[in-house]
Amino acid sequence: MTVLVTGGAGYIGGHMVLGLMDAGKKVVVLDNLSTGFAWAVPEAVELVVGDFGDADLVSCLIDSKKIDAIAHFAAKIVVPDSVADPLGYYLNNTANARTLIECAVKGGVKHFIFSSTAAVYGETSLDPVTEETPLNPISPYGRSKLMVEWMLEDCARAYDLSYVALRYFNVAGADEKGRLGQSSKLSTHLIKIAAQTALGRRAAMTVYGEDYPTRDGTCERDYIQVTDLVDAHLDALAYLRRGGAPLVCNCGYGHGATVKEVIDVVKKVSGVDFKVEIGPRRPGDPAVIVARAERARRALGWNPKHDNLEEIVAQALDWERRLHNRGL
Repeated sequence: MTVLVTGGAGYIGGHMVLGLMDAGKKVVVLDNLSTGFAWAVPEAVELVVGDFGDADLVSCLIDSKKIDAIAHFAAKIVVPDSVADPLGYYLNNTANARTLIECAVKGGVKHFIFSSTAAVYGETSLDPVTEETPLNPISPYGRSKLMVEWMLEDCARAYDLSYVALRYFNVAGADEKGRLGQSSKLSTHLIKIAAQTALGRRAAMTVYGEDYPTRDGTCERDYIQVTDLVDAHLDALAYLRRGGAPLVCNCGYGHGATVKEVIDVVKKVSGVDFKVEIGPRRPGDPAVIVARAERARRALGWNPKHDNLEEIVAQALDWERRLHNRGL
């Protein structure tokens, strides 16, 4: 049994590849390398460079590699970009995902793990949010992901396909063994940007809005360490292979930190008082989004181990130093 990991040369997908390898699973990576890196894929894992929306390629891989499960990570993920280019996001995240799901159904793939997002909830007054919280995405990014959840729900009713959709909150940190981390120089992840600034790779960083209805005026988010998130995917795979029914789960810790609080932790851990500028709000950013994730713990047996913001920041800083030493 082999797992096809789309986007497996990227940040979260790459950590999933490491998790599958560490668990002794067979893996094939499909990535077009638009944001991922070939060097991020271990030599022992086959990397196929191509698009997950290429039906002929995906069908060939499913047949030739005996794929029984797909872990789908490949997507465009920048909320403001989705506001500026909604059609690009609906093409890549939604239309191409439909092609991937169709190939899975036709190829007899019975298990599908989908990388969804807390952005499907939009601006909600509920804190924390549960999987039953009304879905009201306020960005094309969130809508593009919710459409895929709907497709999976409908396909699971019509075909021999079961799935787990994991709604991520804010992913951060790096592999504990130093093998991988967030590597894109153009990343919009807060902890990544703050770490780059602390280490002098940016002259300053910007806080987008300080007039939100939160304790210090900046957005509040639930930051989940990437290895803990991957463990949820591995638990989801085991759940599906045991015959588990379709499931949607939040992945977060159940408490949040504001942008200013995160920056303070990065300054503390790095020992650097770097420059922070205040800018206007970004389109599509809700004020607060924090998870309630008891369902993942209960149904999947998920047991996160790295719920510590200072640890997460230290991992991010260490990875930035490793990238610098590699000339990246």
